[in-house]
Amino acid sequence: MKNKPNQITIIYMLIALFAAIIFHKISLQHSSITNYPLYSFLKDIILILFTAIIYRFILSKNENQNKTVIEKQLKTNNEIKESNDKYDIVAKATSDTIWDWKIQEDKLYWNKGIKAIFGYNEDEVGDSSKWWFDNIHPEDSIKMSIKLYSFIEQKTENWQDEYRFKCADNSYKYVLDRGFLLKDENGKAIRMIGAIQDITKQKEEELRLKLLETVIIQTKDSIIITEADFNENKLPKIVYVNPAFSVMTGYESDEIIGKSPDILKGPNSDINGIKKIVDAIKDREESLIEMISYKKNKEEFWLRFSMIPIYNSENELSHWVSIQRDVSDEKKQEKEKEQLIRELTKNNKDLKEFSYITSHNLRAPISNLTGLLNLIEDIDIEDPELKEIMFGFNKSTHLLNDTVNDLTKVMIIKDNPSIQKEALSLKEVFENVFSQLSFQIEACKPILKIDFEKVSVLNINKTYIESILLNLMTNSIKYREESRTLKITIAASQLNDSITLVFKDNGIGIDLERNRDKVFGLYQRFHDYPDSKGLGLYLVKSQVEAMGGSINIESAVNKGTTFTLIFKNK
Repeated sequence: MKNKPNQITIIYMLIALFAAIIFHKISLQHSSITNYPLYSFLKDIILILFTAIIYRFILSKNENQNKTVIEKQLKTNNEIKESNDKYDIVAKATSDTIWDWKIQEDKLYWNKGIKAIFGYNEDEVGDSSKWWFDNIHPEDSIKMSIKLYSFIEQKTENWQDEYRFKCADNSYKYVLDRGFLLKDENGKAIRMIGAIQDITKQKEEELRLKLLETVIIQTKDSIIITEADFNENKLPKIVYVNPAFSVMTGYESDEIIGKSPDILKGPNSDINGIKKIVDAIKDREESLIEMISYKKNKEEFWLRFSMIPIYNSENELSHWVSIQRDVSDEKKQEKEKEQLIRELTKNNKDLKEFSYITSHNLRAPISNLTGLLNLIEDIDIEDPELKEIMFGFNKSTHLLNDTVNDLTKVMIIKDNPSIQKEALSLKEVFENVFSQLSFQIEACKPILKIDFEKVSVLNINKTYIESILLNLMTNSIKYREESRTLKITIAASQLNDSITLVFKDNGIGIDLERNRDKVFGLYQRFHDYPDSKGLGLYLVKSQVEAMGGSINIESAVNKGTTFTLIFKNK
C-alpha cells in the first residue's frame, strides 16, 4: 500500500483482529456454550472489516481535503514569494524602498531597499511608525504626519508626499513617498503599503535649474534660445527669449517666439556678419559676432552676441543659445577715442615741430648773448647799478641756455623709444659721475657707502645711466640737511633677470603726502632754492622708462629720500 489511508486502515485492522482473537480465547475459557463464541467472533470480524472500510473512506476524504489545502497553501506561499521577489526586483529597478504598515498593530515592515538606498542594516530598522517618523527631517515631520493621518481619516485610497528622510550616516535624502490604503468590510483602514523613491538628484537639478532660470530672467543681457537647424532658408526659429531681450529690442516674447532672428536685420546690417552666423550654424561652432541690428521701432543699434551650440545626452545638436548685448555706447566711445587719438597724434606732432623750431631758433640768439656777455666780462664797469644789471642779465641768459638744453634732452628721450644698450661696469660709471662732481663732493665731504658686490655689470645705456646718477647725486648734495653730515648709500642687487639699484640719502626729504603725484612732474619744485628748476627728476624718470625700467620713491621730511630703480638686465 502506497498511500497513508490504506496503511492506517491495515494497521487498524491488525490491531482490532489481534484484540478480537484475544477476547475470543478468553471467552472460550469462561463460556459453557460451544457454538456461541464462534458466532460472536465472526460478528466481531465483520464489524472490524466494516469499520475499517468506513475509517478508510473517512481518511481518504480527509487526505484529499488536506492535499487540496496544502496545495492551496503552497500556491499561496509561492505567490507571496513571487510577489515579494517582484517587489524586490521593482524596488531595485526603480530605486524604491517598499514598506508595509499594519495600522491597527502599528507594525511596519521594510524591504531590502531600506539598506540599499538609506544604508540601514536590518538590526537598525524599527518595526513601528515611530521609527519612520523619527527619521523624517524635523522641518518636514509635522507637515508630513498631519497630511498622512488626514489622508487615513478621509479614507481615500491613494496618497503621496515629498519629504527628507535621514540616512544611516545622518545625512538626508529627498524622497517621494506613495502609499495605497487597504480597508476592511466596514471601511476601516487596516493596512497601508507604500514605496519611497529617492529624488535627491531631481531636487538638486530642480534647484540648479531654478537658479539658472533666475539668472536668465534677472540678467541684463538679452538671451535667445533657438532650434538647431535652419527654418526654410531662414535662421532657426526662436523658442525662448528672456525679459532683457524685450527691453533691448521692444519685441515681447509672444511677438518673437516661433519667428526667425532675421527680424532684427535691416538695411545697414553687415553682410559679413550674417554670413558668419550662417557659417557658425553650418559648422556647429561657437562664434562671437558684432553687427548693426534693428529694434521693433526700426531704431538702429550695435549688437554684440555669442552663438553657443547646445548638445543633448546623445551628443546631438538640440538648440542654439545666444547671449546678446547692446554695445552702441561702446561703439560710440570707440569712435570718439579714435578721433581723440588722431587729434592727440596731430597735436603731439605739431608740438614736436614747435619744440624743434623753438629750440633751434632760440639757440642762435642765446649763443650770441652768451658770446657778448663773455666779451663784456673783459670790460671794467664802474657803475654799480649797471654792474648789477649785467650780472642779472648774465645769470638769466645762462639759465635760459640750461633750460633750452634740458628741453632738448627731453625731446630726444621722448622721440627715441629704442636706445642702444651695452654692458657697463657699475664701478666705472660711478667713478665718471664722482669725477664730474668732485668739487661739490670735496666741499660737503659726504659719507659714501657703495655696495656693488652682488652686481658688477649692468646692460644699459651709458649716457642715460650717468645722467640719472648725476641728477640723483646732485640733488642729494643740493638738498642735504646742513645740521648733520650727509650720508649716501648706493647698493645693487639681482633677482632673476632684474637688477635693483637703491639710492638713499639722509637729506631734508620730500613731503609725499602732499606731493607724491607731482614728484616726477615737469617743472615741479618742492624746496625754495634759487637754482632749482624742477626738471631733474622728470629727466630721471623719462630716462629710466626709456630703458624699460621703473623708479619708485620713498621719502620723509628731515629724514631722507630713497630711490629704487629696477632694470631688466638683458
